[in-house]
Amino acid sequence: QLQASGGGLMQAGGSLRLSCAASGRTFSIYSTAWFREPPGKEREFVAAVSWSGAITAYADSVKGRVTISIDNTKNTVYLQMNSLKPEDTAVYYCAATPRYSGSNRHDPKEYNDWGQGTLVTVSS
Repeated sequence: QLQASGGGLMQAGGSLRLSCAASGRTFSIYSTAWFREPPGKEREFVAAVSWSGAITAYADSVKGRVTISIDNTKNTVYLQMNSLKPEDTAVYYCAATPRYSGSNRHDPKEYNDWGQGTLVTVSS
């Protein structure tokens, strides 16, 4: 089970950290990811991290502004977002998968467990 939090109303240029707390069968998680769904658009990949924390991946649109990390002692995945832009406005979802996704890690269909989403609104 995943519980996302940390969203809110932000100004452009600001920073925000989203959290995703995992509970239950965390030993079966291979990797977790953040996706976002901008208003009126499809869900898109933001970043992913292996449960060990050793491997990370980012969408080109956020590379250099976003950092995904994991604290295994708390079973929590974080998404640090800096230099926020209005186009970052979206509902952000965390997701988990028990299998290696490789080059398909950007595909929502690879993930079988989803958090409830947290809204991030960035004003200009």
